[in-house]
Amino acid sequence: MARKWVYLFTEGNANMRELLGGKGANLAEMTNLGLPVPQGFTITTEACTQYYEDGKVINDEISSQISEYMRKLEEITGKKFGDKENPLLVSVRSGARASMPGMMDTILNLGLNEDVVESLSAQSGNPRWAWDCYRRFIQMFSDVVMEVSKSEFEKLIDKKKVERGVTQDVDLTAEDLKDLADQFKAMYKKTIGKDFPTDPKVQLIEAVKAVFRSWDNPRANVYRRDNDIPYSWGTAVNVQMMAFGNMGDDSGSGVAFTRNPATGENKFYAEILMNAQGEDVVSGVRTPMEIDEIKKTLPDIYKQLTSIAKKLEDHYHDMQDMEFTIEHGKLYMLQTRNGKRTARAALKIANDLVKEGKIDKKTAVLAIDPRNLDTLLHGSFDKAALKSAELIGKGLPAAPGAASGKIVFTAEDSKEWAAKGEKVVLVRLETSPEDIEGMKSAQGILTARGGMTSHAAVVARGMGSCCVSGCKELIVDSDNKTIQLGGHTYHEGDWISFDGSTGNIYDGDLPVVAGAIEDEDFKTIMSWADEFRRMKVRTNADTPADAKKAVELGAEGIGLCRTEHMFFSGNRIDAIREMICSDTVDERKAALAKILPLQQGDFEQLYEVLEGKPVTIRFLDPPLHEFVPTTEEDIKKLADSKGKTVEEVKNVIAGLKEVNPMMGLRGCRLDVMYPEIAQMQTRAVIRAAINVSRRHPEWQIAPEIMIPLTSSKRELRYVRKIVKTTADEEIAAANVVLKYTIGTMIEIPRAALIADEIATEADFFCFGTNDLTQMTYGFSRDDSGKFLDAYLNAKILESDPFAKLDQTGVGKLMRIAVEGGRKTNPYLHCGICGEHGGDPASIEFVNSIGLDYVSCSPFRVPIARLAAAQASLKQGK
Repeated sequence: MARKWVYLFTEGNANMRELLGGKGANLAEMTNLGLPVPQGFTITTEACTQYYEDGKVINDEISSQISEYMRKLEEITGKKFGDKENPLLVSVRSGARASMPGMMDTILNLGLNEDVVESLSAQSGNPRWAWDCYRRFIQMFSDVVMEVSKSEFEKLIDKKKVERGVTQDVDLTAEDLKDLADQFKAMYKKTIGKDFPTDPKVQLIEAVKAVFRSWDNPRANVYRRDNDIPYSWGTAVNVQMMAFGNMGDDSGSGVAFTRNPATGENKFYAEILMNAQGEDVVSGVRTPMEIDEIKKTLPDIYKQLTSIAKKLEDHYHDMQDMEFTIEHGKLYMLQTRNGKRTARAALKIANDLVKEGKIDKKTAVLAIDPRNLDTLLHGSFDKAALKSAELIGKGLPAAPGAASGKIVFTAEDSKEWAAKGEKVVLVRLETSPEDIEGMKSAQGILTARGGMTSHAAVVARGMGSCCVSGCKELIVDSDNKTIQLGGHTYHEGDWISFDGSTGNIYDGDLPVVAGAIEDEDFKTIMSWADEFRRMKVRTNADTPADAKKAVELGAEGIGLCRTEHMFFSGNRIDAIREMICSDTVDERKAALAKILPLQQGDFEQLYEVLEGKPVTIRFLDPPLHEFVPTTEEDIKKLADSKGKTVEEVKNVIAGLKEVNPMMGLRGCRLDVMYPEIAQMQTRAVIRAAINVSRRHPEWQIAPEIMIPLTSSKRELRYVRKIVKTTADEEIAAANVVLKYTIGTMIEIPRAALIADEIATEADFFCFGTNDLTQMTYGFSRDDSGKFLDAYLNAKILESDPFAKLDQTGVGKLMRIAVEGGRKTNPYLHCGICGEHGGDPASIEFVNSIGLDYVSCSPFRVPIARLAAAQASLKQGK
């Protein structure tokens, strides 16, 4: 039995979204509801994937079914495809299962040729309409099917308007439009090398192929990656009888929303453009008629529209975005879908629908895209200013928000200029831990190198600062303090702006609108999310300010405190450098003794902010070369402090250089080589906990000490013994009772594979998925930006594995580690603290494998709370 590739609208329903796409399923559902839908059929998403499997060819079986269903549509409409006397004209539109507005292509008025146009012109008594339809069809078919630039046709239209002395397309006569159609066909032949097709059947198959191809166009690929839509889904194609909004002043096309998509207000909103087809409404070529005018001018249409809108919202239990056409005063519904909306509107609509009894709290929580909450937490550019802004480049959207400021090239300048009240943006080839204070002072960070988990990206997300990383076109000349981008040369002090949510970079100073989360709808929805989620949500925070912000946003503890970030402020870096240049254990201990009280003070402040919530402190992780001085001045300063020559210090620095530092002397290996580092950090952790416990006996302070980068049981046992001995000494000396736990980061594949052994020495596991991804793939996260685009474009990867957790490879290692670890240690606590801890798709996965918590940047805490709730509701756990 032949496979079914095509469905009439009367054969489908809303539950067939995966097969018919969102548009096809909704057209079928509206048909079932008895709404005035121009009839048609849907070619399935499976036909699209088959088209790609067959080498971008529509096979005979699919082609045959398309012809069969066109004959069925002829019977339904009483019209004939390609017939001169009673022609059936159709639209051909894409329709993926997830809404992708504006990403794929549409063709209207298909089935026209010169003979049919002449016949329609005579029959309708409206030759202007007939020729307008034909010139539109030629333009859309040429653009979508044959990739002849739409702008070339627009130039011809503009030229014709100038010749005729008119400003609007609607002012062109039938003769003008006929002449344009001839010019368009000549342009087609000149560009393609053959005549414009006149056979409607050929037109249809070519249009269907074009819509299938548009699933793989650049803008669709980018949108899919940004919105976690798998390439494997494919798109359906909807072939639908045309309804004409361009037949005169009693016809038109429009869009309507059952609620305001910007604010969420429960108020019907619509726009109609008279004597126009749908493309005119979205193109902005003319100003449409808005709701108050519609109500007065077209009262019957207004009444019918509002009735249909209410019926659809009640049926779908969500705000609807509808497209419609009026043909000679008769209303036709062309589409409905759950409308795109701002984050603020999404929260209000969900809350209001619960109050109205249309949905329950679970549905409300599931209705909101967690990623959209970013716009509530961070600033954004003024929308009016963006329209006239010059886009000069694009990088990776590494940390959301909007930044506008004067260009500076060093962390020192960033601090100095900001101290004087200047708004600055820090522009670098790449950032390093030494830049952290300058990064804090800047409105945002822009780098030429690095990916989504580069140093700049990770630190910026933690601070809530805007960051665009890995802009390949950006040429940075730090010596001469200039950058080149988008055909411009910018000097220190020149203004640029960039958007960390899109990666877009703009010329000049754009006004920034502050974000806000104080509204009651946000608080209500988040409280519901907290009711439903199983996993806890912690934060990655290294400073009291970050921790405080995270707690305000709902964090239930710290899942990762990177202690190395505490070594760069003030004169601490000097002490670390002295330690690195020490020749003996005693010298190293003396240098570390300078840091001990400072680090202890940091931990005390963190404990105070967390008020008894859990705090996981990761011991020193990065390789020592990251701390060494780079300028002659700083090298000489270090040499003087250690009583060494500059040459001797340079030799020490050179000796720290490693071929592959990410796999060199770092993490727990530092503690094996230099146990005094672990001893100092343990003392700081325990003494801080003792002091705060004495001040606040009501809090249950129980530090969680995390050993990074372990790969064997013996290695963890060795470092654990150092930590435990030191901690017990401190507790005994203070004569107090203090609980603490010692765990490890699982970030090396070997550790995941032998987690059952390692768990016998660990109280908890925390997955460092940045490094685990790096080591599993063999991709350097700082260099992968050079080739990841090629992998994404070639469909080797569907998404950046550093931004969205690779569930099949890295995820399998995590599953093995959780199951193995809990087999030998049933009390093992498991979490994730890599950047994936703030990604909704990754959160859904880690919930499924039974992690106890996720930890993420402070500003991603609400996203994680909502995503964790959705994961629990979807998985029933």
